[in-house]
Amino acid sequence: MKSSFGENLKLIRQVNGFSQRRLAALMEIPQQRVSEWECNKVEPALHSLMKLIKALNTSFEELTEGIE
Repeated sequence: MKSSFGENLKLIRQVNGFSQRRLAALMEIPQQRVSEWECNKVEPALHSLMKLIKALNTSFEELTEGIE
């Protein structure tokens, strides 16, 4: 099934019970940045991707599943 990074991020964030605001606070970034990622307006830089993986206790594979 085809999906996007933003869709995967939103689903994983919600499964973890985090709001965008809470995830942003954990990562020490503006909440708007999380929104931009979830809406596929921008992609996270590598250091942000690593922070996401840690904050959400997930893997690169889960975040990118279904992306072509």
